[in-house]
Amino acid sequence: MIKSLALTTVWSTDQERDKKFFVETLGFVERMDMAMGDSRWVTVSPPDQPDVQFALMRPDGPGLDPESGQALLALVSKGALGAGAFRTDDCHATYAELKAKGVEFIQEPQERPYGTEAIFRDPTGNWYSLTQQQENPDELDMSKPWDGCATDDAG
Repeated sequence: MIKSLALTTVWSTDQERDKKFFVETLGFVERMDMAMGDSRWVTVSPPDQPDVQFALMRPDGPGLDPESGQALLALVSKGALGAGAFRTDDCHATYAELKAKGVEFIQEPQERPYGTEAIFRDPTGNWYSLTQQQENPDELDMSKPWDGCATDDAG
């Protein structure tokens, strides 16, 4: 039986730069950074969630043939891939804090049926939802729009 998610891949074109972004800008904790033959294994996670790690993986690393690696690199660099959703208690405050640190937002905080959401990118181009859940997350507020989710630069 599956019990939980332990590790997820975040594609990285520069592991050192992206580790710095997650640790210094987002406040994550470095969990592992070691050489693995010709590759490098780098994981980070939110400080209060050590059981879920983000593996910063190069698209030209092991497990991918060159053609697939090039296709993946093109998609990531284009900003076409979402890498996850982060929860926050105050989307507007976290948005302001991260924007002041230079984080690229492609959507300012907007009201959605599930809560308040902003969308940002990491330096490689992966995008993430920053979401403050509504008070009762089991009920959607259908008076709020689903559409209008930005996929281009808004901020």
